[in-house]
Amino acid sequence: MSDNPIFRPLVAAIVVALLQTAFVGYMIESRASILRSGVDVVLKTVPVDPRDLLRGDYVILAYDISTIPADKITGGFPTEAMDAQLSVRLEKQSDGFWGVAEATFGPLAPKDGSVIAHSAPFYYYPTPDNPPSSLNVEYGIERYYVPEGEGRVLEEARNASALAVTASVEDGGRMQIRVISIDGKPLYEEPLY
Repeated sequence: MSDNPIFRPLVAAIVVALLQTAFVGYMIESRASILRSGVDVVLKTVPVDPRDLLRGDYVILAYDISTIPADKITGGFPTEAMDAQLSVRLEKQSDGFWGVAEATFGPLAPKDGSVIAHSAPFYYYPTPDNPPSSLNVEYGIERYYVPEGEGRVLEEARNASALAVTASVEDGGRMQIRVISIDGKPLYEEPLY
């Protein structure tokens, strides 16, 4: 059977298909594990546009926690240009949304009543005089894809400050959007698989 000229390409095709399936399964499980085991935080969005030719309509989301004031950054700023990542302590505020309590370029110790999120890696370039007054960071939850034609509703709600995002934060600091709400009413909810 192994001498059959069709056998080798067939085995190669099956191996490739299995590898692709395993990779897609890993991506889905990685995302689902954040949604299943993460701590939910509700984030306030701020106004920021909607189409990806390959994936359809999406909404760009920016959050209050995306701009971190320098006075919230403990441990100082790096003195040399580098690839960096911030550890950001989030605490629930009086309005029900979660905000930045502190951030650092190093690790943060766990603390009751708070969640530690990690920014996406970014390039930090120090200024010669003073550190910046704030840092803008991303968390990997700045884009949300919706069915075609539905992006405008979310954009209008976002621009009217009526859009809220509930994100799950895993122990490792990664975030995943779990629920999109308008005026407190869930509009989109991610399945936990």
